[in-house]
Amino acid sequence: MATTTTVSHLALPLFNGDNYPSWSVKMKAYLRGYDLWDVIESGSEVPPLRDNASAAQIKQYHEETTKRYRALSFIHGVVTEPIFSRIMACKSAKEAWEKLKVAFQGSDRTRHQQVMNLMREFEALKMKDTDSVKDYINKVEKIVHQVTILGRKSPEDRVVEKVIISLPERFESKISSLEEAKDLSKITLTELVNALQAVENKRAIRNDENVEHALIAKMKGKSHGESFANKVTSEQKDKEKRSPPAGKQQYRRNRNV
Repeated sequence: MATTTTVSHLALPLFNGDNYPSWSVKMKAYLRGYDLWDVIESGSEVPPLRDNASAAQIKQYHEETTKRYRALSFIHGVVTEPIFSRIMACKSAKEAWEKLKVAFQGSDRTRHQQVMNLMREFEALKMKDTDSVKDYINKVEKIVHQVTILGRKSPEDRVVEKVIISLPERFESKISSLEEAKDLSKITLTELVNALQAVENKRAIRNDENVEHALIAKMKGKSHGESFANKVTSEQKDKEKRSPPAGKQQYRRNRNV
């Protein structure tokens, strides 16, 4: 049965059937770190010992045999029970690995179709006005990463070109200044992202300043309005103090008559 005791120190998540490409990359790096990837890559069996094998040959035989069982054990240890049931009959690490690969990554034809779908998605990408530079670049790099895992590399200059032609109007002046300063076909993605984020940060600071100025103006207007209202109220009170009530005015008129 599948357990995690053999590889309890692993930081790898259990593979449950989702996101095989990312899991396979992590697992491949882990196996390489323990000098076990060659067991899966070659898939060769350990030659049987001869009757007159030397002590060194016997030692090597046991070491090679142990490596193959360790590799298979590691794969067993990082899959969930339903996934383990698919590979429990496999006799070697290579057999188990290939079975998972075909089941969750597909055949060469399937992978080619996946690449084509991802490339169509890549070509259709456009940065929205509501997207931040970071969010949009993350979308682009996610697709590039998925395509790379499937065996097709995307040159960096092609990725840079895609980002440039899919930017919204607010970055046009920056791209023009970059064209004047350097050859855009040689700019790295990191340089481009830094330049775009600088524009974004300046715009954010300017917007914050505009909001602050608007609030200050609003507060001044409110303060002026309150001062004017207070002045009118004060003048009204002074007027009322100087003028006797209507009843008293009538009484004075009657006495004068």
